[in-house]
Amino acid sequence: MRRSISPLGRWLNGTLRAADYGRLVTEYSVREEMTNPAGVLHGGAATAILDDLIGAMVFTLGREYAFTSVNLTIDFLHAARLGDTVTATAELVRAGKNIIHCEGRIVGADGKVVAKCATNLIQTSVKLPF
Repeated sequence: MRRSISPLGRWLNGTLRAADYGRLVTEYSVREEMTNPAGVLHGGAATAILDDLIGAMVFTLGREYAFTSVNLTIDFLHAARLGDTVTATAELVRAGKNIIHCEGRIVGADGKVVAKCATNLIQTSVKLPF
């Protein structure tokens, strides 16, 4: 599946590999426009991958209202190079009524963690159409 509910997600062009309640797994190919001058995955692109995937994962919870990120803490731990395929996972840690806490990680084909994050999302007043 190559569709995303987010225009940014469509640009990131990931391939969904698994979807369960509170968990999404997607693969991405590191393209030139996602890299920094050193030819590795740009920190902003890694952050976008994790933030977008976690936002999409919240839809697996079946909530009536949309949620939005209030913070995102990220650690960059290893390089992913141009042409590499990386796997990103978004997982629910705790789902409260108004606040949802999630974690995400990007892992290279060699099994090394490229980046990991923790984030909190808050319920908005935007009712979902589906």
